[in-house]
Amino acid sequence: MARNRRRARLVLEDGTVFSGWSFGAPIPRAGELVFSTGMTGYPQSLTDPSYRGQILTLAWPLVGNYGVPLDHRRKPRLDARGLPLELESEAVQVSGLVVSEVCEQPSHREASHSLSDWLEGEGVPGIAGIDTRSLIVHLRESGTMRGAILVDGEDEVDLSSGDLADPVARVSPKKATIYEQAAAPDGRPAPRIALVDCGAKANILRVLLARGATVLRLPWDHDLEGIKYDGIFLSNGPGDPKACGKTIATLRRKMKEDRPVFGICLGNQLMALAAGADTYKLPYGHRGQNQPCLELGTKRCAITSQNHGWAVREESMPRNWEPWFINANDGSVEGIRARKGPFRAVQFHPEGCPGPRDTEVLIDGFLADVEVFRRAR
Repeated sequence: MARNRRRARLVLEDGTVFSGWSFGAPIPRAGELVFSTGMTGYPQSLTDPSYRGQILTLAWPLVGNYGVPLDHRRKPRLDARGLPLELESEAVQVSGLVVSEVCEQPSHREASHSLSDWLEGEGVPGIAGIDTRSLIVHLRESGTMRGAILVDGEDEVDLSSGDLADPVARVSPKKATIYEQAAAPDGRPAPRIALVDCGAKANILRVLLARGATVLRLPWDHDLEGIKYDGIFLSNGPGDPKACGKTIATLRRKMKEDRPVFGICLGNQLMALAAGADTYKLPYGHRGQNQPCLELGTKRCAITSQNHGWAVREESMPRNWEPWFINANDGSVEGIRARKGPFRAVQFHPEGCPGPRDTEVLIDGFLADVEVFRRAR
């Protein structure tokens, strides 16, 4: 159980209040309140940049039982390229965490810190003792809304505060980084992928590098001029896709060429907007590692990892584009592709982390398109 418990409240913008107790950093914090249905993977979810500015509610009743894998400085362990080994970024990205019960004494051979200690060190508040089932039903019926975690002694907080202004610019790198790969055994240079980083999860980089690609990791607003690349990869990221006007304009210009483009999550929405389609905000979004998606024209259904609050409006898609995947639960668009040209994107996360990676083969398909492009030049 918690040490030195302090009472806390979760206050929603419609006036609903849930009482519990504080863990993590004992500070007030506001944000958009969302929920995830995943059973595991909280270290990866909490460090996913797509959650920037949001208070995350976890549906699974017990959280923290396997702790957090960090180094002695309470920082992520990094690989030889400086990428986090177990996490999806180097910092906790959520504004707050809501759980039913938090485990203060984790048990796992890789655990170096408890969830509460980690959040405290990152300056992120948590609230436990909440009836998360009731809270999630409320959000499903009323829609996503803003909320705030208040610790005992705090009377109120401005619900309009929080880290929501220009969230993509906040999580995107400020400068370009190149991850070089050696040439193939036949002497051909590695394929060069321009990763437009709108808040990319680390596993996107890991997957591309593991397949032998050289990755040019670029800021979200890079115009892609003056660099050499064979294909464009659009990452995930937080917020309203229409706020990424510079990315959309660059993408619209580049899609007049024949270089392959592949998008994930926010990248799916950006590709749709660049093609002339529209996007809209879902009532409460899709977040978790158990979202079923149907590939149109086949009998295949994939269980996917997802974290998004916006979707592509199917009826707005131009005639030269078509839906690729749909969500088996609500029928929303989960992937798009051009009828002509190597342009594809999916709303879910084929790289997983957390969650299944069964659809990672889609990234292989993108790299196959890149190889066709390279050989045709």
